[in-house]
Formats: sequence, structure tokens, C-alpha cells
Amino acid sequence: MCILCLFAHLCLLPGGPDVVEPEPDAPTYRVTSALSLEVGRADDNALISCMVDHRSLPPGERRTEQPLRVLFTPVVDIEAESTLPREGEKFYLQCTGNGNPSPRSYAWERKDGELPTLAKVDGAFLMFEMLNKSDNGVYQCQIDNGIGKSEGVYILQVQEDADPTAMSTSSGVDHAVIGGVVAVIVFILLCLLIVLGRYLIRHKGTYLTHEAKGSDDAPDADTAIINAEGGHSGAEDKKEYFI
Repeated sequence: MCILCLFAHLCLLPGGPDVVEPEPDAPTYRVTSALSLEVGRADDNALISCMVDHRSLPPGERRTEQPLRVLFTPVVDIEAESTLPREGEKFYLQCTGNGNPSPRSYAWERKDGELPTLAKVDGAFLMFEMLNKSDNGVYQCQIDNGIGKSEGVYILQVQEDADPTAMSTSSGVDHAVIGGVVAVIVFILLCLLIVLGRYLIRHKGTYLTHEAKGSDDAPDADTAIINAEGGHSGAEDKKEYFI
């Protein structure tokens, strides 16, 4: 690309030889300097400045700028909705292209086969209505901007989805088992307490009965005392046996 600087004697970049031409029917001259550049996509919209240096003009009074317009094929990038696409979820891929001019068309394809049935193309987007493990593969997007075509690829790996219903069911079963064990333990303790209480009550009644034996059948107080002492001896034996 050549940039022409009218009345140029000095440019910011070294240009070609100056061309001096007389103006028709005027005592003036036209001086032209050409600048040839090898540009790339990074030079798009860069400004080229040209300044005239003449002894009849103050420095920098004559200056002009020209932005470069570099045409180049697009650089393709594919962006995913999520870094961890999960089975059963909605998901999309977006194809973006940085080029000059802007991209005109997008084309999606799957390298290892046809696009999934539940996937549809919407311009720069590839939409998945419901992800499945069978959607795993390499997807390619091609962009055309009239200058050229470029391609980008994306490797889709669908993650298995943990079933929250199964997790809650398992948790419920665990709680049920724990509750059942606790109920059995409490029931056994209650049974032991009942048996022990009945045992203590029965032995206490037997002790009192033997201790009072003879007193009820005594005709008088002396006989009751004698019988009680005899019963007391028996009670001592019973008490020692109980201990």
C-alpha cells in the first residue's frame, strides 16, 4: 500500500524519492513523496502521519494523518457456555471471529460424524437442547469474511450428572437404619428395667413375709416376740441369701 504525501519533503517514515512537478500556469511546484509499507493484521487502524517542512512555513504547520485499513482473514475462537458441561443440561458453543471485514457466514460441523439430533445451528451459535454422553466429540466452526476462511475447533467432553434423587434416597435409608437401631436399643433397655423392677419387688415382698411370720398367729405378746425372734432368725438367713 502506498501513502502519497503532497508537498512532502520530510515524512515520519522513510519514503521513496521525491517527485517535483511544476504547476501548470503557476510559478509553483508540486512535490510528492510515496511511502511503501508491508503491513499485517496488527497494523489495522494504525495512523500514518505526513508533515511538510518548508522554509516559508513554521515547523509542523502542515500535517495530515491517514489510518491504515488492513484486510485480513478472521481469527476464529470458540467459547463454551460452561467449562463443565453436564449430562442433561442445556449448552451452547459460540464461534467468534476477529477479521477485517467482519465475518459474513458461519458453518458448524462435527469431525467424527453428523451434528447431534438435539443440536441446532443459529448463526455463530451451536445450541444443545439436552446434553448426552453421545455428544462427545470434536466440533469445528468455519468463518468466511470474503477475504478468506478460517477454522476453529472445540473438544466437547460431557460430564456425568450425579442423581440428587439417588443421593437423598440413600441418605433416607441411612437415617431409617440408624433410627431403627436406636429404637431397638431403647426397647431392650426398657425391658431390662421392667424385669429388674419385678425381680426386686418380688424379693422384697418375700423378705417382709418371712419377717412377720409367727406374729400374726401368736395368741399373746410373749408368744409373738418368741415367734418373731424365731422368724427374725429365718429372716436373717433369708436376708443373707438375698445379699
